[in-house]
Amino acid sequence: MTTATSTAVISVENVYKTFGDLTVLDGVSLTLHDGEIVALLGRSGSGKSTLLRCLAGLTAATSGTVSYRGDALNGANPGVSMVFQSFALLPWLTVQENVELGLQALSVPAAQRRERALAALDMIGLDGFESAYPRELSGGMRQRVGFARALVVEPDALLMDEPFSALDVLTSENLRAELLRLWQDPEFPTRTGLIVTHNIEEAIQLADRVLILDSNPGRIKGELTIDLAHPRDRRSPEFESYVDTVYEILTGHARDGSRQTIDALPAANTGEIAGLIELLHHRGGSVGLAEIADELRYELDDLLPVVDAVVMLKLALPRGSGLQLSEQGRRFASADILRAKEQFATLVVEHAPLVRGIVKQLRRSDNGAVRADTILDDLRDTFGDASARSQFDTAVDWGRYSELLEYDVGTNRIELA
Repeated sequence: MTTATSTAVISVENVYKTFGDLTVLDGVSLTLHDGEIVALLGRSGSGKSTLLRCLAGLTAATSGTVSYRGDALNGANPGVSMVFQSFALLPWLTVQENVELGLQALSVPAAQRRERALAALDMIGLDGFESAYPRELSGGMRQRVGFARALVVEPDALLMDEPFSALDVLTSENLRAELLRLWQDPEFPTRTGLIVTHNIEEAIQLADRVLILDSNPGRIKGELTIDLAHPRDRRSPEFESYVDTVYEILTGHARDGSRQTIDALPAANTGEIAGLIELLHHRGGSVGLAEIADELRYELDDLLPVVDAVVMLKLALPRGSGLQLSEQGRRFASADILRAKEQFATLVVEHAPLVRGIVKQLRRSDNGAVRADTILDDLRDTFGDASARSQFDTAVDWGRYSELLEYDVGTNRIELA
């Protein structure tokens, strides 16, 4: 755990990053200190990976400053190594040769490269696999090679971009535990880490601090210091309290019950919306988001859009880190399919401006129909190329379910139902 006098390893001051007209990072400032693990947590669109690349010096900020030990970066950060989600191993090289790559780039002599690579492989649990090729290894073992390759150069800071998300649950749990054991070893040369994740429990399990990013554009929305000793018990009340607090910040639900305004449609289909309302109904009308995520094995990017959707449509109300059925939600859960569709149509027209706008456009047209490309062009102007298709698909799904509109893929036309 760091103190106020800890040395700054990496500093980020008021960083903006844009790609054309799209702002990905919006005035981000943070400091990574000696001897701490920090987690960057956020849903899709929060700019987590872009920020990590800025810290590594692989992507230049549009404005603002990224510094390593007080010196502004002008190119790659000399004090960091990275571990990637996709392993990023060269398939034609052996395990040992992959680990030696970073040392070779530093012009380390061959004998010393071999010695350090073998030591790193032994440390990470791959002793005996030096001559194997990546195709011979499991996903977990390939990621171990990724860690060994990053750590063999003894970086000041290890930057990790969702390093466990491509692994199965048991393998990722094992690797997280081993990483923590390494970090707690006083002989381990790398003392500082930053991990990008969308897994709340992973962030709280590993990190001394959790930075929570808002989405579209990415900006720091909250920060938590995790004051729990390792190893951390995920079922302890203290751990669960941190999980609840993160959910509360991420979903934009303040303690007074107020909420951020959402103009875009959350990327949730009607089956997911109905399923969440049904779950709330069967649980007596109120349930915590952490409980839902644990039961359904949902990650942030799976659960939060559905939560946003039911709150947008007034089917449920935010209550701290959980949800409570509204009166409309109770009626929806109790109705037969036809009445549920009618109620959904009313709520969509009242509370989903995008669907309401499409319906109005159809009603103003001469024949009650519009080419889908026309609507997509309008959406690109509003939401950009990356989000336009998702907004279109969600609007069509909600409109079809509520029997407000029809979409014929063959003729590329949207019509009034």
